[in-house]
Amino acid sequence: MKELPKDLINRLKLLPGFEENAFIDSHKSENKITSIRLNPFKKTELDFALDAPVPWCTDAFYLKNRPSFTMDPLFHAGCYYVQETGSMFLEHALTSVLDLSQPLKILDLCAAPGGKSTLINSLLNDKSLLIANETAKPRAAILAQNLSKWGTCNSIVTNNDPQKFSQLPGYFDAIVVDAPCSGSGLFRKQPDAIDEWSLDNVNLCSARQKRILGEVADSLKENGFLIYSTCSYSVEENEDIVNWLISDFNMAYFPIKIKQDWGIQETAAGYRFYPHLIQSEGFFCAVLQKKTHSATSVRSGKSKVQPISKNEIEIISEFVSLNDKSLFKNDKHIHLLNTAAFQFITQFAGQFYYKKAGVTIGEIKGKDLVPNQELAWSIDLKAENRLNLDKESALKYLKKEVFSVSESKPGFSLISYKNKGLGWAKTLPSRINNYLPPELRIFG
Repeated sequence: MKELPKDLINRLKLLPGFEENAFIDSHKSENKITSIRLNPFKKTELDFALDAPVPWCTDAFYLKNRPSFTMDPLFHAGCYYVQETGSMFLEHALTSVLDLSQPLKILDLCAAPGGKSTLINSLLNDKSLLIANETAKPRAAILAQNLSKWGTCNSIVTNNDPQKFSQLPGYFDAIVVDAPCSGSGLFRKQPDAIDEWSLDNVNLCSARQKRILGEVADSLKENGFLIYSTCSYSVEENEDIVNWLISDFNMAYFPIKIKQDWGIQETAAGYRFYPHLIQSEGFFCAVLQKKTHSATSVRSGKSKVQPISKNEIEIISEFVSLNDKSLFKNDKHIHLLNTAAFQFITQFAGQFYYKKAGVTIGEIKGKDLVPNQELAWSIDLKAENRLNLDKESALKYLKKEVFSVSESKPGFSLISYKNKGLGWAKTLPSRINNYLPPELRIFG
């Protein structure tokens, strides 16, 4: 293991409860911790054993052995998400400060690749709205895919600069900012990052964090909550940022209850995760409450809503339940959204660039629906024509290899494993066409 930066260690020594030798020793061992969080909307028996539960997150577990997730069809069906346990602390933060039984609007500002967004999505009810934003287009595409696998229609993935959200003053009940950082909390997992660490980079990240937070602060409601986190150990990116928010934006640090046996270290302005105390990589999290009032006069640039014909509705209703749901048409593609997501899209689609809106159902051609991949993952799907494959055949489907079925009806069929959707195939007189998108094909 490479030597940890002395400048970092010297600064951490100033924190109460920091144990230098234990901290350094924990970085000498290879990180073999694997943890997953189950999708509460797609519970099923897994093909591998779960170990101890993660104490601060529901439906989250450590694994004794790391399976090949690539070769697990249930992973591709969105039945679970592989995530660091520190990041899962977000659930405890949110449940400590929000009434999740109420309809809420939550913004996950720096959301890719989607771990925290899928966690938030697991907690929200079907009347709530999640806006998951990512500034980088390639990462926004990954975020959209992971949220699509989660299966709900109450989320929208946007691809905008944080400054754009200043157009929504006082709009969100909570904002989650897992900020870009210097990454020292991942040294054990990514040893090469040690060579890239410097005080200059820490200060650069701190300035960037301030810019991001400053641009989005007005979009938080009065008494709303900001959940701020990083995977850095540096005080400049953690406690100093919290104190800056308190002094410059009239926010209040909001302590939440934690159990002593969790091993989490509470400082005067947040919660620290050290790898010698917890089965986790390095992590920092703080909860703040906004005390100032923001004007709530949201500038709405209503988008033109394309009409959906009665015939299209009848075709779509054969595939999804439309109770308390809305349909939105964008060019030829029809989307299924809950009421809150539909209201956001019809109000602001002209102002925000978005990568995903609810569930993309597909495109109507003549009297038939050509289903979209997102529909295969949707928890609202009604699929009477389904091919439930064994694991060997499911993997062949995911590899886009020839797979055999005992019997299939003509037309589109949902391909599933343990009744969890993987994608679509179309049965023709002489063959079955695999409609799995090329980018989802697995190799191995």
